[in-house]
Amino acid sequence: MADRVAVLLLAHGTPDSIEEVPEYLRNVTGGRPLPDSVIEEVRHRMLKIGKSPLTQLALEQGRLLEQKLSAPVYVGMRNWRPYIADVAKQMLDDGVQSAVVICLAPQNSRTSVGLYRRAVTQAVGDRIKIHFIEAWSDHPLLAQAFADRLLPVWQRVSTEIDSRVPVIFTAHSVPQRTVEAHNGQPADPYAEEARQTAASVASRIPQITNWRLAFQSQGLSGGPWIGPTVEETLTALHQEGHAAVVIQPIGFLCDHVEVLYDIDIAFREFAQKLGMRLERPASLNDSPLLIAALANIAQGGIARLAS
Repeated sequence: MADRVAVLLLAHGTPDSIEEVPEYLRNVTGGRPLPDSVIEEVRHRMLKIGKSPLTQLALEQGRLLEQKLSAPVYVGMRNWRPYIADVAKQMLDDGVQSAVVICLAPQNSRTSVGLYRRAVTQAVGDRIKIHFIEAWSDHPLLAQAFADRLLPVWQRVSTEIDSRVPVIFTAHSVPQRTVEAHNGQPADPYAEEARQTAASVASRIPQITNWRLAFQSQGLSGGPWIGPTVEETLTALHQEGHAAVVIQPIGFLCDHVEVLYDIDIAFREFAQKLGMRLERPASLNDSPLLIAALANIAQGGIARLAS
């Protein structure tokens, strides 16, 4: 190609070992110190699941995407290796002149997508022409990918307890102050985009008539975060007489601590104390429909760069 075009996938990143947790958390907070209790809690959660597979799964998603495109795919992490800055340098060394940038976080928030965009801009400046995908929470293939994972689990649990179980769709919570309108900026679209994704998934399974949206993994260092929380939602469903629930995280595209610990361990234990059964569909991970959605988005971006 005369103009070397590539695709860059961005993800949060995760440390490779328990010993790296303090450095990783400093990256997450931008150097702001955290209490020792927070660091120890993150270490505890990682120990309980062994190791977060986020980076490995994101790299695999990039590999699968590259197989469907006529362009190379790079994967960079904001908070750990391979860092976005290092991947951007590799792209420049490889002669990449333009790139479609996609966050592996479909719902747009200043606390996630906004920070990813800033990191890419700082890394490449004007040396690579960028087409940045702001959000893709409404992509139909994304919703279908989630629905295909959800339906068999929901059907199985509903059959086993002889009742249509409710579904809780979850997305990562963010600090309340970061999504409110301020300094002339409009309110952050994140919560509404999460609801949009949840509604789109539910609409593909008309048998599901009772679903809720909750926000999980609120920060450990205090301050108000958006809700309702999963614990509040589980309690409300228990009070309504439900004996089981299916949780599907629609803000996450692969397994990591917030899925393998927060849902599979912490929320399941919370539900059990209420006397409720909790099940979760498999994460998208290497879902062919997810890769097809990313390919469709990337191809549209490549066309925009060429126009």
